[in-house]
Amino acid sequence: AQLAESGGGTVQAGGSLRLACAASGPIFRDFDDYAIGWFHQAPGKKRMMAACMNLRDGTTTTSDIRYTIFSNAQEKTMYLQINNLEVEDTGVYYCGADYDCSGYGFGHWGPGTQVTVSS
Repeated sequence: AQLAESGGGTVQAGGSLRLACAASGPIFRDFDDYAIGWFHQAPGKKRMMAACMNLRDGTTTTSDIRYTIFSNAQEKTMYLQINNLEVEDTGVYYCGADYDCSGYGFGHWGPGTQVTVSS
């Protein structure tokens, strides 16, 4: 069972990116049982939650109004749209799974996708 991120790249400040987190494997057979969180790790800093969706009830939480989190349950994919990118958004974006969005039990981390924002 694994999560795999994609969609990163190098963009200019002010642009947008849509990141994808695809779930696979038997653990994610019931994708809707999970909360999927997106985390941002800036260079030299801790991994911080950017956004999370609890697929059980559809509730979402985001740390920034520029973030939108949404899912495609049929594809077992969670997306993170980041608009008006800032240089501070540079870093690796990871997705992880837990049973809620509290932030304390996330696992099944993907390898991450690099986002670089140039000024």
